[in-house]
Amino acid sequence: MQGAQTFDAVVIGGGPAGATAAQRLSEAGREVLLLDRDGRIKPCGGAIPPRLIDEFAIPDEQLVAHITSARIISPKGAQVDIPIKGGFVGMVDRCSFDEWLRERARHAGAERRTGIFEHLEPQADGTTLVHYHPGSSHTTKQTETVRARAVIGADGARSEVARQAVPQHETPLVFAYHEIAEAPDGVGDGYDASRCDVYYDGRLSPDFYGWVFPHGRTVSIGTGTAQKGFSLRDAVGGLRRAAGLETCSTIRHEGAPIPLKPLPRWDDGRNVVLAGDAAGVVAPASGEGIFYAMMGGRLAGDAVDAFCRTGDARKLGEARRRFMRSHGNVFWVLGLLQRYWYTDDDRRERFVSICRDVDVQELTFDAYMHKELVKARPLAHVRIFFKNLVHLTGMVPART
Repeated sequence: MQGAQTFDAVVIGGGPAGATAAQRLSEAGREVLLLDRDGRIKPCGGAIPPRLIDEFAIPDEQLVAHITSARIISPKGAQVDIPIKGGFVGMVDRCSFDEWLRERARHAGAERRTGIFEHLEPQADGTTLVHYHPGSSHTTKQTETVRARAVIGADGARSEVARQAVPQHETPLVFAYHEIAEAPDGVGDGYDASRCDVYYDGRLSPDFYGWVFPHGRTVSIGTGTAQKGFSLRDAVGGLRRAAGLETCSTIRHEGAPIPLKPLPRWDDGRNVVLAGDAAGVVAPASGEGIFYAMMGGRLAGDAVDAFCRTGDARKLGEARRRFMRSHGNVFWVLGLLQRYWYTDDDRRERFVSICRDVDVQELTFDAYMHKELVKARPLAHVRIFFKNLVHLTGMVPART
């Protein structure tokens, strides 16, 4: 393999994490190959917060909807409407958004190839041979090989790169499924094109939630669970009936596993680092992953750039360390929230009830919009603590 083309970095996986890493490294002057499977679309509600739009320079034409409120629905049908004050949440369609990110990486200098990753072959000189099947078919016998000084594995929750290079205990997974359907015209039958609806109902998900997220001319209707044997297709059918969307034509549907806990290690101590779902960076409770994937991709790109500059493999560990310093506390708090409030329908009912509180609403959306725990309002945090306490102990009944 002496004649194999050499890259500073080969990025395996072209979702938000991989595309962002490839763009970051290309802008730093590195020779980058972005290898991605053909026709892969991840099931995703598509919400992106203002911080992502600003930090990653997302143009308005990539936003298929502007969301200005959210509605939370309990198992008994109680509804809580929450306005998004002073801004909006952008919605993207992953089918077009991911391709736009990949093209942005290409314009920054990355080379794009379509192929199916096969295996890594570490070399004595510190590089790694990356073998892959070109094109979109598993059946092809042809294999191509490139040489990489570093590899970024951004190939999803069941990452083959991670399995080969950074093996560890499996992370908890939720399997998500959604249907993209034609959206109703305007507002009617409970549907609002400027509002995201979230259903906390054990019939729709025993341990997660169901969603109805507007995408302009289309709508994402989905749910997820870690419980084996639970029919996600039936649940989405029930969700469509509950939301008055059962007659809307289905355009496409997708399903995929989603991790809900960052892996304890993201690099192999040699020349491989993980990013995005491969690193486990999807937020518990909310299932939000686009922002964290892109931030993880940026940090992985920075870590690989530092590694290429210094030859010090310890630089690869900076991707996880920097990510957890910024977002580890948020993941911990959201994990606690999911483990308690999503356990059964009685707790879900109480969770929706506490969401009526203005302090809860404002601090929740402040944290979501800015992607950090809000510390500027200590008295509000104290009030929320005691309100949570009375709801947890059942001292006040859930409102229906």
